Amino acid sequence: MNMKKIHIIGAGLAGPEAALQAASLGCQVVLSEMRPLRSTEAHQTADFAELVCSNSLKSESENTAPWLLKKEMRRAGSFLLQAADSSAVPAGHALAVDRIEFSRRVADLIAAQPRIEVRREEVTSLTSNDDLITVLASGPLTSSPLAQELERLTGAGQLAFYDSISPIVDASTIDMDKVYFAARWDKGSADYLNCPFTKEEYDAFLDALTSAETVQAHSWDTPPSDPSAAPSPAPLAYFEGCLPIEETARRGRDTLRFGPMKPAGLTNPRTGRWPYAAVQLRKENLRADSYNLVGFQNHLRFGEQARVLRMIPGLEHASFLRYGQIHRNTYIHAPSLLRQTLQLRSHPGILIAGQLSGVEGYTESIASGLLAGRYAAALARGIQPEPAPRLTANGSLTYYITHADAKRFQPANITFDLLPPLEDDLRRKVRDKKERHRIQCERALAAWDQWLTNAAQPTP
Repeated sequence: MNMKKIHIIGAGLAGPEAALQAASLGCQVVLSEMRPLRSTEAHQTADFAELVCSNSLKSESENTAPWLLKKEMRRAGSFLLQAADSSAVPAGHALAVDRIEFSRRVADLIAAQPRIEVRREEVTSLTSNDDLITVLASGPLTSSPLAQELERLTGAGQLAFYDSISPIVDASTIDMDKVYFAARWDKGSADYLNCPFTKEEYDAFLDALTSAETVQAHSWDTPPSDPSAAPSPAPLAYFEGCLPIEETARRGRDTLRFGPMKPAGLTNPRTGRWPYAAVQLRKENLRADSYNLVGFQNHLRFGEQARVLRMIPGLEHASFLRYGQIHRNTYIHAPSLLRQTLQLRSHPGILIAGQLSGVEGYTESIASGLLAGRYAAALARGIQPEPAPRLTANGSLTYYITHADAKRFQPANITFDLLPPLEDDLRRKVRDKKERHRIQCERALAAWDQWLTNAAQPTP
């Protein structure tokens, strides 16, 4: 039997995972990446799997939704999680990585796979034919020509929201006499630096933040369907799960204290009490020579960021290695365009993976790539793939993006809300939420293992 070739476009997170999955299943793969020939508004390197916003792949706490997603992925042999585990930095109960080391390890995995051919090229057209399977994993910063080509092929308009990047500070410029290491509720190791605020310091910081000058929309902020349009002065359509801190602050004076500056569980060893508010800093790499400000994505002007962020206790003399930024984040209208196997309904030889498909987050993007690579490998053999089970975290995430309310569709992170709830009689019997989640995880992993077993014995 002649297997079709697989062309994967984009070497962010979903693309390399899809390529490695498909190649490990015996397929010949071409992996195209436009960087460094053409960069984006947010990337800083031409590396594979560059982590743009933060370096965290979320919780490793047992029986949480992110843990379940990663647990399933590890059982399926996720290559990028393998790279993440081997480049992890201390981050309490979360999986965080040294970005540079993570990218290097992903590159090594690809270089060691003889069935993958890497091409540094910008792809501007999509081919839908009987000889090729295409996985489009070009990410939220898909170039305008390729986004317009996708519009032409699908006949549907793109949606866009705006995402932000957190600042990174030089560790040597942090005043260690004012900050302290702690993990929230002493959960996991104390790997986060905490900057404690008094009420007076918080009020002054909030006033400065809400009055600071923001960056105006750039020409690249306009949706790709109309690249020549002038920037709109209207408020940007932020993704609710990743609001800039200045936008969060405008929603109420205590909003930040119940969000990224939540002090609960962060006992200050100098006072024996929780601070009024706190900013957490997470290590960027194993050398611990830099930290990112957790949840502090913003799009203030750089000079304003320096002024406002130096009001954080311990950061009065901070040197910022990277300031926060805002960038366009594009995704397709998956409920109307995608099958549950990530195939375009109108062109089943083309699959969409990663954030472009409507999943949100690093781990979710890798998970989408894992599924796309496996689905593409089945299609290359002439087999229609079986979707991941609805009971699983991977299956529920894909089910959401392909079955969401078309009028209210927004990208999603993995949560237990996406998984099928327990049956009514079991819900009445099991009152404890943690126990319910444990049962959901147990069911999910059983269904996932069975799906993997079935996929290993395909029927043409």
